[in-house]
Amino acid sequence: MIKVLFHYEAGPNLLAKLDALKDQNIDVTCCDQSDDKKFDALLRETDVLWHVLRPVTAHHIAHAPSLKLVQKIGVGVNTIDLEAAKAYDVAICNMPGTNSRAVAEMTLLLILSALRLQPRLDALCRSGQWIPDETTRESLQELHGKTVGLVGFGDIPSLLAPILEFMGAKVIYASRSKKDVPYTHVSLDTLISQSDIVSLHIPLNEDTAHTIGANELSCMKRGAVLINTARGGLVDESALYAALSSGHLKSAGLDVFDPEPAAGTNPLFQLDNVIPAPHIAWLTNETFDRSLEVAVANTLAAVHGKPLRHRVA
Repeated sequence: MIKVLFHYEAGPNLLAKLDALKDQNIDVTCCDQSDDKKFDALLRETDVLWHVLRPVTAHHIAHAPSLKLVQKIGVGVNTIDLEAAKAYDVAICNMPGTNSRAVAEMTLLLILSALRLQPRLDALCRSGQWIPDETTRESLQELHGKTVGLVGFGDIPSLLAPILEFMGAKVIYASRSKKDVPYTHVSLDTLISQSDIVSLHIPLNEDTAHTIGANELSCMKRGAVLINTARGGLVDESALYAALSSGHLKSAGLDVFDPEPAAGTNPLFQLDNVIPAPHIAWLTNETFDRSLEVAVANTLAAVHGKPLRHRVA
């Protein structure tokens, strides 16, 4: 039986799907991402690790003698020590595309919530009031007619852009190379200065850390919106807090933070023009169905020495 450790808090429906994998000779054990002691113990007898968000360090890899594969459930592998994996001959794979539709939908949700200042309206109703204050009433906006700048143009923007355009937005994008798409390719500086809504869709690495810092925020239009469903480290949170609290930016929709899990004391959570989510843009039942298909195929391939899908290291 292949020993798989799934670093995730699976609920009853997902657990039932995982239990059925025993028919394919795969025994999946789930471990809460907050239980480091249990995780360390289980790793010692693990053939394949299914990784979500909690970092996989050199220490983890060194103390997992049977480990053949770390399978990222998602795309970003910035939470895995790739050098250690290489040193111990552990393969690293991701699964591009499996969560793209879920993240695209969540990005749209955050855009609309940021334009309508949804947290204020939610708090208003829950407090027993009904009429928003004058400032809020005169701040609610539509997507139609806005310029949306997509930073990066991979699978998620490819799904999102036509929806935005259908809803009446103008779409521009910045990426390392021009794509064969019916949208205007611009420099990052141009995108930042021209967009009413800036949405981030790039990986986090040494080159992209704090892509949006104090300078970039100051160059955004007054009253613009920032959306981040990619990685928290792309944004300088202190600078973002200043831009939001000063009124330079209208609002921000954030599914990711730096660091994660974000502390309840994060100043951004104190602002009612921030729409936060706990890094769950990817999390839908449909995403898991697509992800399990890839994870199972790669698990079997890793153990039997077959080619791996989407190997990144």
